[in-house]
Amino acid sequence: MIDIVMPFYGDAELLRAAVRSVMDQSDDRWRLVVLDDRYPDPEPGAWVAGLDDPRVEYVRNETNLGVAGNFRRSVAIATASHVTIMGCDDLMHEGYVARVHDLIAEYPDAAYFQPGVEVIDEQGDVVRPLVDRVKQWYAPAAGAPLQLSGADLMRSLARGNWTYFPSICWRTDVVAAHDFDPTLEVALDLDLQFRIVQDGGSLVVDSVPVFQYRRHHESVSALTANDGTRFVEERRVLREAADVAADRGWTRAARAARWRVSSRLSALSRLPATALARDGSGVRSLLSHAVTLDGRARSHAG
Repeated sequence: MIDIVMPFYGDAELLRAAVRSVMDQSDDRWRLVVLDDRYPDPEPGAWVAGLDDPRVEYVRNETNLGVAGNFRRSVAIATASHVTIMGCDDLMHEGYVARVHDLIAEYPDAAYFQPGVEVIDEQGDVVRPLVDRVKQWYAPAAGAPLQLSGADLMRSLARGNWTYFPSICWRTDVVAAHDFDPTLEVALDLDLQFRIVQDGGSLVVDSVPVFQYRRHHESVSALTANDGTRFVEERRVLREAADVAADRGWTRAARAARWRVSSRLSALSRLPATALARDGSGVRSLLSHAVTLDGRARSHAG
């Protein structure tokens, strides 16, 4: 079985579409839990609770946990061997569960799986904005499923995070052992991946598109990028990754994390909009991230 946990705080119509896309799976080996982070309107939760499907559960948090807290609870309530923490505005193709089960059977030791992803806009149309073209450029070219680990995977992720967190299927015991850092809000998925890789975990990348990731202009990621908050987190996570990689002798991975080229270029791309908004603090934060190079990571003891 695969547990699909869907943290919810947002648009009711998009939630309904996301839930229906899970219910339409061609493979029935799944359980869906909608985890309501105390959204003020009770109607979306009532709709989920009223569904006549024993595979769909509705859970409402006692208090609002926020992004990291809701992700941590998503892991805590998962009982299946694998879990996907799906966005409440994203969509699954009907073959997502079947494809992921095939990958798990072929690579039973993998810590997590990145299936093929399409990007859609607010209207549900497939799009390829600049950020996703850049992600595709950094992603490993793989016509067939590809298993990555160690220094090569860490370097690849440090060069540019090409994964799509809501589409990833994780081995539940692995993600529970590492968990999400409660002090992070945006870079918490990259941080989790680094720690799993450092602990010997591997990632399987697949090119078959079975998931649709919705790209919003006003998402948490977009808003925190405009004011520089996101890059403060990314810089911290990449600096820590560079230190660990250097200690292990993963020289190229350490260099990629220390130089953080894609992250710095992304900050530069946000400058015009932030300047037009007359956000002086945001402009200073973005410039600092873009032009400042971190010192070398600690030398490898060996």
